[in-house]
Amino acid sequence: MRALRILLILVVILGGLFVIADRVAVNFAEGEVADKLKTSENLAATPDVSIKGFPFLTQVAGGELDDVEVGIDGYEADTGTSSGTIRIDDLRADMKGVAFSGDYSSATAATATGTASITYAELLKAAKSEPTQVAPGVTANIVGLSDGGNGKIKVEVDATVLGTKLPEPVYVLSTVTVQGDTVKVHADSLPSLGAAALAENRVRTITDFEQKIEGLPGGIKLDSVQAAKSGVEITVKGSGVRLAG
Repeated sequence: MRALRILLILVVILGGLFVIADRVAVNFAEGEVADKLKTSENLAATPDVSIKGFPFLTQVAGGELDDVEVGIDGYEADTGTSSGTIRIDDLRADMKGVAFSGDYSSATAATATGTASITYAELLKAAKSEPTQVAPGVTANIVGLSDGGNGKIKVEVDATVLGTKLPEPVYVLSTVTVQGDTVKVHADSLPSLGAAALAENRVRTITDFEQKIEGLPGGIKLDSVQAAKSGVEITVKGSGVRLAG
């Protein structure tokens, strides 16, 4: 009985030491991956990296991590134009099947899914903000974007007719979609701008606009988009996604 008690105590102690060693190792790995990701993506701040699953050391022995979550705030994505970048907020990605090198200099996920957001103020930069002629004597421009409810964007348009600015903005409900690497905003119906007849294609040069988003971390791509209270919520996905290297 005494020998069994001693054996149980040893098992508990060794198990505790293994857990401690496992957690120390995972914390070190998370820091290494975060640093590599910061460098490879040229991030202003170190991202959050969380390696899921226990034990970690057995995953290391197999050369592949089951599940890694990455969080990046304030990512500046390329727009593919001279306008520069667009800020992507609260980017969260869940990476599955992450194969890595021994020094964590390279790590690639088999698949990845995630979410992020773009504020309406940031998306407004893609719209024409300068007054543009949409008909003889009629100019208009978008001055604001907000939540229109039911997954719609409310577009606020200022218009001037024959030199007189309309006393109130015109509001248009628009649908937001994603096509490839581009977010598109399309008016459900055209606004009345105080003119008897306006060519639809001319008005849509104001109400409809798009924003290309390229160069997301690791090569993940836009998947879907939805208008929300404070901005546009997007989902992303990818395969063969690089965390580092």
